[in-house]
Formats: sequence, C-alpha cells, structure tokens
Amino acid sequence: MVTDNKPSLVAINVDGVEHLVPAGANLVDVLGRIGREVPHYCYHPKLPVAGNCRMCLVELGSPMRNRATNEVILENGKPRIGWQPKPAIACATMVSPGLHVKLDSPVVKSCREGVTEMLLVNHPLDCPICDQAGECKLQEYSAEYGRGASRYDHEKNAKPKRSRLGPRVTLDDERCILCSRCVRFTSEIAKDPVLGFVNRGSFNTLTCFPGRELDHNYSLNTVDICPVGALTSTDFRFKMRVWFLKQTPSVDTESSAGANTTVWSREGVIHRITPRRNDAVNDTWMADSGRELYKQVTAESRLRHATVRGVRATAEEALAAASAALASGPLAVVGSGRLSVEEQRLLARLVSARGATAYVPAHVSKGDGLLVSEDRTPNFRGTLVTGLTAREADADLRALAADIESGKVRTLLVCREDVTALGLSAALLAKVRTVVIGTHADATTAAAEVVLPGLTVFEKHGTFINCQFRLQTFAQAVPGPAGVMPDALTIARLAGADASKVWQDLSALPPLAGLDGAKLPAEGVQLDGSAWSGLRFPEGRLLKHAPLA
Repeated sequence: MVTDNKPSLVAINVDGVEHLVPAGANLVDVLGRIGREVPHYCYHPKLPVAGNCRMCLVELGSPMRNRATNEVILENGKPRIGWQPKPAIACATMVSPGLHVKLDSPVVKSCREGVTEMLLVNHPLDCPICDQAGECKLQEYSAEYGRGASRYDHEKNAKPKRSRLGPRVTLDDERCILCSRCVRFTSEIAKDPVLGFVNRGSFNTLTCFPGRELDHNYSLNTVDICPVGALTSTDFRFKMRVWFLKQTPSVDTESSAGANTTVWSREGVIHRITPRRNDAVNDTWMADSGRELYKQVTAESRLRHATVRGVRATAEEALAAASAALASGPLAVVGSGRLSVEEQRLLARLVSARGATAYVPAHVSKGDGLLVSEDRTPNFRGTLVTGLTAREADADLRALAADIESGKVRTLLVCREDVTALGLSAALLAKVRTVVIGTHADATTAAAEVVLPGLTVFEKHGTFINCQFRLQTFAQAVPGPAGVMPDALTIARLAGADASKVWQDLSALPPLAGLDGAKLPAEGVQLDGSAWSGLRFPEGRLLKHAPLA
C-alpha cells in the first residue's frame, strides 16, 4: 500500500470559526499557521514543553458525549460544548477532532494581563538601551496584551547584570523571565546540561553549575531563543540596533551539514550571523563557529587586486596572463568543495575543454554529531553532481606532486585551495606555471605566477549541495572589494564559457534536471544522491547524511 505520509486533517473551532488543521499538532503552532497568534515565552517548537510562563492560557472545550452511549449530545442540532472550568495552556494541548478554543474571551484577556503584570514586577524598564529591543517578545506582548499600568509599588528586586556565562554569552539576569528555554536547549539539544536555576521566588536566578561555563560550540543558540534581553551575544552586544540591519539568507560553509543562516548587515558591513529555520536541515540551530565566518571578509590577508609575477595588475591584464599560462603546457586543475555548484560546473567545462586532470582535495575532521560534519567543505557533493570529479576525495595531492616531478604537469590552476598544505611544496610549485583563484593570501598565492582575487560566500550568490544531497541557495549580503569579479565569471572567462547560461548547462544533468538555481524554494531541493552512495572519504568515511538534531 502506498501512502503520502500527509497528516490527517481535523476540524477545530476557534472563536466560532471552523478550521481544518493537522491532527495531533501542537495548538500554538496550529493557531499560528491560521493567523491566530497565541502569545508565549517558554514554548519553542523544537524544545520539550515546559509550561513555565502561562502566557498561552486559552479556554478549551469539546463536544459533550452521553456517558451511556458515547454519542455526541446535540443542542439545537449542533454538538453541545463542554468547556473546561479553568483556562489551559495551549503549548501543552494537542489538536483533536471537535476541539473548541476561545482566544479573545474576557477570561483569556485577564489571564494575559495578569501574567504580563507579574513578569514586569521586577523587570527593569530599560527598553531604550536593551540589546534585545526590536526583537523582544516581552516588549511586544506587553504593548499588545498588558494592562498598561502596574499595581506593584514596592522596590524592585535587582539581580546581577553583565554576568559571564561563557566566552560568548553574557547574562543580564534582571531581565530573565525564567522561561527555561536555554536550560532545555543545553540539556536536550546540545547534550551539555550546564545551565540551571538556583534560589526561589523573586530571587530565582539562572546560572551555570559550579565549576562549569557555557562554553560548548552551540552556546549562542541560547541567545537566539531567549525571548527577552537576558542572554546576549558578547560579540554583538550593543554593536547595532537590529532594525537598522538588512537580512540576507545564506548557508554555513564550515562543513557539509549546510545549516541555513541569516546574515545581518548594514551599509556593506556584516554585524552578525544567526540560524535560519529549515526543518529538513538544521531545525533552528547552528554552531557558534559558523557565526564568526563573516570576519574573513575584512581579514588582513584578504586579496583585493590581481597580481602577475608579484606585480599589481588590472583584471584584464591578469586574465590575459592567466590564459597564456594555462595554454603553455599540460594542465592540472585543483578544484575545491568550497566553490559553488555554478563555479564547479564552469571549472568542469574548463577541465574538459583543455584536456586537464582535476583534483579535489578532502578536508576531513571529526564531526560533532549535530551540525558540524566530518566533511569541512560546504559543497564536495557538488563536485560529484557537476562532473568536476567522479571519484573519492583526495586525502592530499601526492599524485599531483609526482606528475609535476616527472614533467607530466607543467601548468597548474588552483581554485580556493592552499596546495602547500596538501603535499605541494613551494619548491615544487616553482617547477610549474601556477594560476590561483582565491580570496586570501597564503603560501600558494605567494608562489603563483598569476593571482586572481575572488569573492567570499557573503559577496556573491549561488548554490551548494550539502551532505544530504540537498541543493540550497545563498544570496549576496554585501558588495565585494572594488574591481574584484565573481569567481564564476573569472572561471568562465578562462574556460571560454558564458557564465550567464550555466544553469542551462546544469539543468541538463540528471540530478538537476528541470531546476533553476534562481528559483529554488527557501528550504532547498532534495536531490537523488544514490549514484554516489558507495564513495568514501579518506580514512573510510562514507559520504552519508550527517546526524542532525
């Protein structure tokens, strides 16, 4: 029997209006999908339900049944609804057939006002200087659902400020509303239960366990999910108001897990990176290490202009010199899993046109079981799909070194790799004419005849294929250095191809048939990677899905 695995739909009644919704779904999520917001603080769709804040209280009812026959009792031809005697939390309620919900009754409104008033009893009135202003749920819900005045006229209980929880997270405890999201995240997702509450009542305080710090590689997710300004990023703290920032969808390039991200920038400067929800890839999380990648844009080693034999040159002069070098003898090409799908396809065209041999080195390290995989490149699968390579990743470039020594290779094109760290010494590079396309200076660019600067992932758009063989798009967040061409255009010029037509070429490949990189859905497209299921990384690591959260 074939099933489509779609959830069955049931009818529920919300303030007198019928809606068809997925059976068994969480009521908070369901009401959000139909445009009926239920205010909440402690609930998070990817964390266990705690029921701490009580902000999501609603009135619930269901059709009454005859105890003897179990048949629905009718009243004027309609089911008679039995309402629960007290409001219930929506976050712990699963949708069931015939469920009735009241969101705007006087009782519900009174509950919201009472909860808001209680949360503000000791909360500081420092919204104008709070780092969370502009994305604070307490600020929003207080204006929308609060009383507008407090009956509490005693001295507020002041709690510690600017407490260090770890190297990347700072706590302003007086703002904490004890929702426990951070506690549940560290325990259930990061599997490092370092956070907890101590003391009681108004003196209840968030802290780390004695002798511990919040120092694991997922600590900043606690800042993302904090609904108020209690947990803040030490790096981003007081740097910029969020309403000034432009948001750009991107992908974490530190590994092949392909966590979806949002790049926050203003006037060409990136200020932070946060996770973007994709239930098929990273839920709503990302590793801390991926949040600092934007700093490579302004690194001192950044390549900002082309050079020919160590002398600064224009882009056209460098391209002419590079073309002459590539045509001078037997050619080898070192590609990279850091290139986009589009760049890899254009490089594959160059390899084919010039009869070159392509090498794609592996970058393998221990994975963490969450969102940092063993493959430390974002797009090695792309080299397989685009035809840049049809074999397993090269642990190093010893085979290429041997070909250079024997004279089989006289010209070398290196794209986004430091080959001196992969088995090719500077002395060996001196025996060939080397052209490099890269973003940062290294030992390879120092030994190259021609250096063509490229753009970082934040300065261009394109696609990657992650370890699940999911094709995902990333967009340009900031402009690149003046005069620097996109890598795809540089490779296309060297290959004699048209970069604007690369997706016409890519869509002819079986895994990408019918796709257009400019029209991919936000969650990406799952490709069929079965053709490469038997390939292995060095040290016997299979090309397989990362064990995501």
